[in-house]
Amino acid sequence: MQTRRHFTRTAAFATLAGAVRAEKAGALIGITVLPEFVQSEGIDRVLRNLIDRAGANAVTTSPYVMEPADEKTGGREPPIDAGAGSVRLLDRPLFGRRELWVRTAPAFTPDARLYAGLRYQPPAPDNLTKREGARVSEFVKQAKAAGLKVYLQVQAASPPGYRVQFSGVQDEDQPRLFDGTVPTRRVDKNGSLASPHILAYMAVMLVDLARQYPQIDGFRLDWPEYPPYFLDALFVDYSAHARAAAQRLGFSMDAMQADARKLHTRLLGRLTNRDLEGFLASGSRDPGHPLLADALAFRAKLVRELLAHARQALDEAGAAHVEIVPNAFPPPWNLVSGFAFDGWAKTIAGVSVKEYAMHWAMMLRFYGDTLLAANPGLDEALLVRTLVRVLDMADDDGLAHLKDYHYPEPDEPHPCGTRALARKIGQAQKAAGNTPVFALAHGYGPPDDFRRRLAAAHGAGTHGFWINRYGYLSDEKLAIVRETAR
Repeated sequence: MQTRRHFTRTAAFATLAGAVRAEKAGALIGITVLPEFVQSEGIDRVLRNLIDRAGANAVTTSPYVMEPADEKTGGREPPIDAGAGSVRLLDRPLFGRRELWVRTAPAFTPDARLYAGLRYQPPAPDNLTKREGARVSEFVKQAKAAGLKVYLQVQAASPPGYRVQFSGVQDEDQPRLFDGTVPTRRVDKNGSLASPHILAYMAVMLVDLARQYPQIDGFRLDWPEYPPYFLDALFVDYSAHARAAAQRLGFSMDAMQADARKLHTRLLGRLTNRDLEGFLASGSRDPGHPLLADALAFRAKLVRELLAHARQALDEAGAAHVEIVPNAFPPPWNLVSGFAFDGWAKTIAGVSVKEYAMHWAMMLRFYGDTLLAANPGLDEALLVRTLVRVLDMADDDGLAHLKDYHYPEPDEPHPCGTRALARKIGQAQKAAGNTPVFALAHGYGPPDDFRRRLAAAHGAGTHGFWINRYGYLSDEKLAIVRETAR
């Protein structure tokens, strides 16, 4: 039974709705609040922080619940990001701690009939679901009552799809290198975007969730692409599913495999200082290569088919009003990930461009370490300057050494240029045309640097921003969000 206290607070939130709706007429101000913080801090406190402190008019959560675990049975929170992110600590304590091991369960009981006959099945609800699951639906309801737009974030190609760190992709559905193997080092756990089993599960999951949470405004789909965290990302997808898709779409898989092998040999064994000097002297930032042209065009087709499949499934289920807003890597990484920003008018309601600068430093280091190890005699300073130029990460030549690029400590500024942050949003919006581009900033890092990064990304666009994620937003940073939005 609801208490008088609950009704009083709900009414108080409703009085804020007018102000929030007024702000909606302008740019979007959204924050991702994963459900563990709703559990840890409570719905009332989270909503007051979003509305009063941050001035948000939109929120994203996910359809799972969490509890503390141990190292044998759980995963680290914050995520470890292939080992590089082990330095991360939460700004807002979760269940009283800034780092911990956790386990999750679905926040709802899936409709098993929808998944009948599929290779992938949703996880079964358990005692954690029964004990805590209703908090997510209640949070959605109260956020809507307070005037916020509400989205669910799920994984596009990583069943069961509720949380980024956990994946049950089977071996048959893994993206593969040109030699048929699966990359050994990965941050993401995506399946092949060409797998009909991956697409079928994603479509049914979205329909199920749209029915479970009818108040939501849309879905934010994470990683609807091939995440380019390591150089190996250049050389996938040559899986059996991809071969079938290539034939259907008019691409020669044999030719793409041969080209990938040639480029792999070139980059990882035959790269010279003269190559780097020539590129730097040219003044170019273009990361393209003729040997990759067909493979990347094919990859872009797979991304479009995946999102079109999601849109069609929702439309046919009577959920045409539910938006799809994918998260995507920024330029130039999107060329490798397969996410082209143009041509989405009938499929998505916008795109969130990830401005995760701590990942950029990590990725540059991953690339540089791999290239140096494979090309003896390569000058490190030249290589770093080349990578900084190709990735467009700095407003100058960047830092001098690979060791300077690492996953930043919690109080360490992120090594990226202010103008570079803005350029990426501007480039994406120019390509996207009338499709809204939202900067997707990350809350991790010291307050002053967070302010710099958020202001740069927000200033470059006209549609607003999302922030990932609430757990890194101290009260000071929540105030910075409001100040920046104004």
